[in-house]
Amino acid sequence: MQDLWTLKYRADTLEGLLGNEHAVKTLSELVRSGTLPHLIFYGPDNSGKTTAALALARQLYGNTWKNNFAYFNASDFFDQGKRYLVRDRRFVRFIGTDDPKKIYKSVIDIFKEIINEYAGMAPLDADYKIIYIDNAESLSSDAQHALRRIMEKYSATCRFILSTTRPSKLISPLRSRGLQVFFAYVTDSLLKSHLERIAISEKLKLSSRALDAILYLAKGNIARAVLTLQLAALKADGAEITEEIVFEATMKGRDETVDSLLKAALAGDFSRGRRLIDEMIIEKGLSGTDILEGLTEALINSGETDEVVARLIIKISETDAMLTGAASERIQLEKLISIFS
Repeated sequence: MQDLWTLKYRADTLEGLLGNEHAVKTLSELVRSGTLPHLIFYGPDNSGKTTAALALARQLYGNTWKNNFAYFNASDFFDQGKRYLVRDRRFVRFIGTDDPKKIYKSVIDIFKEIINEYAGMAPLDADYKIIYIDNAESLSSDAQHALRRIMEKYSATCRFILSTTRPSKLISPLRSRGLQVFFAYVTDSLLKSHLERIAISEKLKLSSRALDAILYLAKGNIARAVLTLQLAALKADGAEITEEIVFEATMKGRDETVDSLLKAALAGDFSRGRRLIDEMIIEKGLSGTDILEGLTEALINSGETDEVVARLIIKISETDAMLTGAASERIQLEKLISIFS
């Protein structure tokens, strides 16, 4: 099986991160100082937050970094719930079963028990360990208050990094306990150089127009750009990667559920629309931005009149702006489809 290039070419040092110079400088200074506070990484999806946390751990702990670094995804806990817990082997001793129907504790109680135990474990050959919680905006209010108490209890031997796309959804006591570090998408010039290096390493034939097409589709998102390049390379199968191949490869991967969502929204079927939104967010792991981009594409190709398309694209753009500071993507998406018909 071919390696996923987003992992193969992920930076493993802070200096190797693309863009985000201010974040890199801040984290590098913390490493040199030997003092690390709790941190809050915030910024859009795939802007380098997790990569930075992993690089930070490697530079702090060296080759044994995995012994002092624990990763948890809050959306797995609180969006997928017990179905996720039985799939993660780390949690077997906490739940004692592989049948989600036989788990009688609440998800929040299990979450508190797991985080409390990991935070309470003594660090190995280090002053403190790091617990990284991705998609922290998915934590319920009760979970956030419990996390605040755990952070206070183990502050001498444990540092938390909370990663989020919506810092406004974190409670004030959590935000005030962490140094906030912002991450953003990278410039096209940096991303272009990165893709060219990958193309050389993988011995790809890549036309300049194909590269421009990838940059256009990625819009500064490194992971999306690298994944698009890999999909196009697979489709080209040794031949030159052209602009047409890039668009064919990405169009094939579009989630067709979004077409059903558009039909439900235009028909005024709000109940079906809500179910489809839940399916895309919870089961397929799509972000609100992903869904809006898919809706825009589906709308343009829907055959609706120019007036209808223009009116609804304005509504989509307004929702896109609201997602930046929204506490719930689901609520904003549901509001959007309620005004489609």
